[in-house]
Amino acid sequence: MSAEGQHDVAPGAGLSKRRVVLEAIRLADNEGVDGLSMRRLAGALGAGAMSLYHYVKSKDELLDAMIDLVFEEIDLPPEGVDWQAAMRRRSESARQVLARHQWAIGLMDARTSPGPAHLHHREAVTACLRRAGFPVLMATHANWLLDSYVYGFALQEASLPFDSADQLADMVEDVYLPQLPADQFPYLNESAAALVAAGYDPADEFGFGLELILAALDPLRTRPDEAPAGR
Repeated sequence: MSAEGQHDVAPGAGLSKRRVVLEAIRLADNEGVDGLSMRRLAGALGAGAMSLYHYVKSKDELLDAMIDLVFEEIDLPPEGVDWQAAMRRRSESARQVLARHQWAIGLMDARTSPGPAHLHHREAVTACLRRAGFPVLMATHANWLLDSYVYGFALQEASLPFDSADQLADMVEDVYLPQLPADQFPYLNESAAALVAAGYDPADEFGFGLELILAALDPLRTRPDEAPAGR
């Protein structure tokens, strides 16, 4: 739905709520969300701190708006395809968005005042699962499971000390293997050496786990491809 860089704002653009929120996201992307303050944000915008309260009344309201724009970037599950393809696209998109906005991982479901994009996203996901034949409670289970997997993977991926398969191979050979003498850690030593030889890329784990989850959920549908009553 949205590509990286879609939130760039032209220098000198007039203040608006959207520009304030976009700048807050830029700061959080670059510096983390913990140090984000209205004063820091105002400085980045070249405005007075008090002027920002015309657009957002508090930092909590600012965070709500930031999370809403993050949800706006995530592809909705498309209609006209089977539910697994729809949820696969949505899950992969969410992972990509969270890789760009790592500060948001722990906040996606923590806001108590969800914005319109957030609510529209939740409605679309729930509609996809219900129309696929998942009963209400089972659709909730499926939603929780998929979100837990996506957020957990994004969190783990963000903490890795390497960014590519090549970097991992270098670290295994230079850092990890010397700490894994074969006589003490035979299985770890074997695994490390085999993964390097195979050109293993941890990024591929996301698709592997997602396919297992989608396959495990599919038999739990009780009314395949039916819309909820009244729709």
